[in-house]
Amino acid sequence: MQQEIHLEEAKLVVDGPIAVFMHTRHDTRNALSMVLRDDYEHLLRHLARNLSIRVLIITGDGGSFCSGGDIKGMNERLSNPDPDINSPDAVRRRLQGSHRWLTQLHDLDIPVIAAVDGGAYGAGFALALQADFILASTRAAFSMSFSRMGAVPDYGALHTLPRIIGLSNARDLMLTGRRVDAREGKALGFVYAIHEPDTLLPAAQALAEKLAQGPREATALTKMLLNRSFETDYSAMCAFEACAQGIAMHSPYHAAAATRFASGKRPAYDWDAL
Repeated sequence: MQQEIHLEEAKLVVDGPIAVFMHTRHDTRNALSMVLRDDYEHLLRHLARNLSIRVLIITGDGGSFCSGGDIKGMNERLSNPDPDINSPDAVRRRLQGSHRWLTQLHDLDIPVIAAVDGGAYGAGFALALQADFILASTRAAFSMSFSRMGAVPDYGALHTLPRIIGLSNARDLMLTGRRVDAREGKALGFVYAIHEPDTLLPAAQALAEKLAQGPREATALTKMLLNRSFETDYSAMCAFEACAQGIAMHSPYHAAAATRFASGKRPAYDWDAL
């Protein structure tokens, strides 16, 4: 049965093993307000309580994924004389608060798909980079627009973007703040696939349905190791790999897969046949 939860600036729809989290403040082009950040925390609490959810899709309503930080909110804070709201330490505390739920999103056991239609700018682009797969519409546009505001890239972009597209390309996008369309994003390697706007969400759901059939334990462990691979030396990664394999190869999924293989049956999770 489909479950629909309306939050303040987002909507969460759970249909079987797939959850779709949609930004719904399209009058602000889904700016990443403090309220939307709270909605993400609600989402993550819901995922932690519902292990039957196997894939998460994040997307935006109204032809925009996320326009980045809430500029109106920034201007209000800058005019506020209260140092608890407008000071270097206040900025640090706010961003650290966001990092707590961003880290949870980054480290989710389940695959995350970002379905990007329209703009993904600044923190919106950084948010999309937390996903395992970015699907973009033909009218999607990406920009590390922080430099336009005299700001440093945040929301984890300084970690994620260089690892996905390389340091030289990341330097280009971050220092120029230039706009990148879906085709260039695919060439650079951060866009997984491109679709027409009206087929973007169905394509994301089709991808999610295939991923949902995969082994939960092995998927979670693989994501965990991949997220640490660039900072881990070879010997340590081999040790982590061995420990992870010990868990994966004692899961019911592995036992069932080995039985199917021994009896000559096709694997239950055969990507090319799904």
